[in-house]
Parts: sequence; C-alpha cells; structure tokens
Amino acid sequence: MSEKPRLSLLRIIEMNIGFFGLQFSFGLQQANMSPIYSFLGADEAKLPLLWLAGPMTGLIIQPIIGAMSDSTNSRFGRRTPYFLVGAVICSLALFAMPYSSALWMAASLLWILDAGNNITMEPYRAYVADRLAPDQRSTGFLTQSAFTGLAQTLSYLAPSLLTFFVAKDVLDANGIPVIVRIAFVIGAILSLSTILWSVLRVRELPLDEAERAALAEKPLTVRGTLREIGDAIREMPRPMRQLAGAMFCQWYAMFAYWQYITFVVGRSIYNTADPASAAFREATLTGQQAGAFYNFIAFLGALVLIPVVKRFGARATHAVCLAASGCAMLLIPGVSTPAGLFVLMIGIGIGWAGMMGNTYVMLADCIPPARNGIYMGIFNLFIVIPMLIQTVTMPLIYRPLLGGDPRNVLMLGGVLMLAGALATLLVDAGHRRPRKAEGLATG
Repeated sequence: MSEKPRLSLLRIIEMNIGFFGLQFSFGLQQANMSPIYSFLGADEAKLPLLWLAGPMTGLIIQPIIGAMSDSTNSRFGRRTPYFLVGAVICSLALFAMPYSSALWMAASLLWILDAGNNITMEPYRAYVADRLAPDQRSTGFLTQSAFTGLAQTLSYLAPSLLTFFVAKDVLDANGIPVIVRIAFVIGAILSLSTILWSVLRVRELPLDEAERAALAEKPLTVRGTLREIGDAIREMPRPMRQLAGAMFCQWYAMFAYWQYITFVVGRSIYNTADPASAAFREATLTGQQAGAFYNFIAFLGALVLIPVVKRFGARATHAVCLAASGCAMLLIPGVSTPAGLFVLMIGIGIGWAGMMGNTYVMLADCIPPARNGIYMGIFNLFIVIPMLIQTVTMPLIYRPLLGGDPRNVLMLGGVLMLAGALATLLVDAGHRRPRKAEGLATG
C-alpha cells in the first residue's frame, strides 16, 4: 500500500467537523430522552428499557455497515455513502422527536434516530483511520474526541440558552418544553450540514490497484459480509480482545449515568422526584448545564491528551481518565449544591475524553488497515453489549438492590469505572507499530 499523504492540523479538524453534528445528536439524546420519557409518563425503574434502541441498533447495524463499507467501491467513495444516508435518517428523526404524543412514539423515533447515527458512526471512524498516516491517528481520534466534547457541550446547554428567548415553563400539548423542541430542530440541521462539510472538504483517498483487486475478489454480498464478520471475530487481535473488560465496565457505568443523572440532581439538590413539578424542570436544566460543563472539559481534555498520549501511551492515560470519572461518580450523590456538582463534572469530563479517544487510538494501532471498517464495527459491540446488559439488569436490581434510589445507580457506576481503570492496565501495550515521524504536517 502506498504511503498516505500527511494532513495539516486544519485539514484533520475539517475532516472531523461532521463528527460535531453526529455528537450533537447523541448529546441531545443523553440530555433529553429520560426527561422526555418522564414528561410522557414513564416509570423510573423501566427507563433503561426505553433506551434499548441505542445498544440494539448498534449491535445489529454497526458490524454489518462496517463490513459493507470495507467492501464498497463507489464513485462517491468507500465510506461516504454511509455518512450521507445515516445523516439524512438522523435529521428526520431529530426533527420529529419532540412532537411525540406518547411513549411508544418517542421510543420508536429513538430507534430510527439511533439507526441513522449507527449507519454513520463506524464508517466515519474507519474513514479517519483510512485517511491518516499511522503516526497521525492519535491526533485524528483525539480531534474527534474534542468535537464530541464541544458538540455535546452545546447540545446539553442548548435548552438553557434558549430560555433567553422562550420561557422554560412554556410547554407543547404533549407536556414537552418548547425549548427542547427548538434544540432538536437545531440538531437536525447540524446533523446533515456538518457531514456534508467534511466529506466535501476532505475527500476519501482513491483505492489503489491492490485494494481494488482485493475488493473484486470479495464482492459485496450478504453471505460474504456475514462470513467476513465471522472471520474478523475469530482473527481478532489480542489487544482488542483484552479491551473488552475495560469497555464493559466503562460503558455500563456511563449508560446508567445518562439515564439517571437528572433524577439524582432532582433528589440531591432540589429535593424532588416528581417529573411534573417546576423543581424537576429546574433539575433537568441543572443536569443539562452540568452535562455541558463536563463535555466542555472533555473538549479541552481531548486537546491536552494529544501530547500526553504520545508521551505516556494510550493505555496508562486511559486508566487515569477512568479513575477520575469513577471518583466523581462516587461523590456526585453527596452533593447538595449546583456548584459542588459542577466541580465533580471535571472528573466526568476527563473520563469522557478518554472514552471517546484513547480506546480508538489503542484499537487503530492493532488492527489491519484492510479491516478498519469491520473492526471499528465489531469494536462497537464492546460498547453496545454492556449497554444491553445494563438495560436488562437495571430494572431487575433498581428497587431490590439499589433501593429505588438513582443515587445508588451512580455509586455503582463509580465502582465500575474504577474497575475499568484496572482492566485497562491489563491490555497489552506492546502492539504499537513503529513510527517514521512524529507530529503534524505543516502545510
């Protein structure tokens, strides 16, 4: 394979702008789906079941789309068709979500929304691995992590910012605040427009003769795609297998955090568990503002992590990130003021920056380039399977073991984050490819 042209920092940023729109969508989900479900009458213990769309669509769609994109050779590129289809689906679902009139409608739209996001996600990560020289990949993935932090900062903050123009207590007929509806419309616009910017500004590299010949030998068929997924799982590199334990701990914990943080804030700071109360709406905005702050910390943290990972390696850096997040989760249930909550968001933000960047640096360094798409898709199983397990187990343990108190959910999450930090240290660190040159191109 010919050596890949090096990109300047500006070009690496441009190729990841589409990730901003994608993650703005994810941020809107994380910040608003539990409140939306509550406004529509959902029971706290059953909330995880209503979040089932994300892990299920990820489990089914991402490995298949990853394998298909590895085998695609269209005039639009290898990965680009998937970006565009996914972005259109995502935009339509975002626009419709706040108009939901019943739980079943909101849950159904979340399935469609997550399907669109998942069609885009792993081909996008594979595109970064395809496009960048090996020694620039850490910069590429940590830039993605930075855009994740920035996008989710703004998506979490959007309803609060909109209160300058629309009162927070103005509700639609379905009980959902108008500020939430406007935020979702903004997300729908960003989802498609940012993807278009990236694919037009930094186009995919054309396949060379050897790559085209390899694709011709393995045409894109259903049987071939399933066989390729099976082969890739059997031949999975050892460091990738070892990451499974750490991924289980961190994603079980983070999924539970997103589902219950609003309820923790309601009980600990506003002394309410009533979704219909003005205090709960205030708790929702405080939780979203705290989420915006931790995502801003993640944005800054991802930039700081670029030289840190180059100096100390992704494994040790990620263990520290997860430990910071775990300590924060253990302490959040004890806070009684918004100021105390915001201080602990620093730990959550450091952990989130690591989760969105470090693990992909470790992955990209150990997988064969010809299978970037499929392994990025399979790696997503390490995210969605913990989410599925959390979805199924949390309703069973929420009242018997956790006392029906969302604060105990976060305590469990903190313990799991610390366990994930220890598991990360067990990952083989001797898999990195030799580097010809460090740093970025200047032109």
